Amino acid sequence: MKAEASHPIKKLGRFWVYWFPVVVYMLLIFFLSSRSTLPALPRIRYADKICHCIEYAILGYLLTRAFIHEEGSLLSRKALLLAIMIAIIFGLSDEIHQLFVPLRQADIFDLLADSLGASIGAWGAFMMQWFINHRQRKGHA
Repeated sequence: MKAEASHPIKKLGRFWVYWFPVVVYMLLIFFLSSRSTLPALPRIRYADKICHCIEYAILGYLLTRAFIHEEGSLLSRKALLLAIMIAIIFGLSDEIHQLFVPLRQADIFDLLADSLGASIGAWGAFMMQWFINHRQRKGHA
């Protein structure tokens, strides 16, 4: 079974299922950050921060999901920590990137919202996988 999982076709399939969505989503974030103007947000207090939190919760979820499925590796065992760290570093790079976009600015509070969202999304993916594994161990396939 282990040899089967390391087969190149299986690895390629794992890339498309787990890592391709991460890459596409990070490119989407970068693209949106490159825009001088974005669609108007609802007139809700802290709507911008809520959007940042949701945006990075999705990224944290996708990263954790991808790392978890790196079978038997250190990446899998450290999935939660790696996902949160990478999402926060990406959020920081995104804020720095916005310094060079006309009409945009870097905001430490956006980075804090990104970090909170990444943590929530990563924990959600981690707990979901824990629950799935727990049910499988108990024989509830």
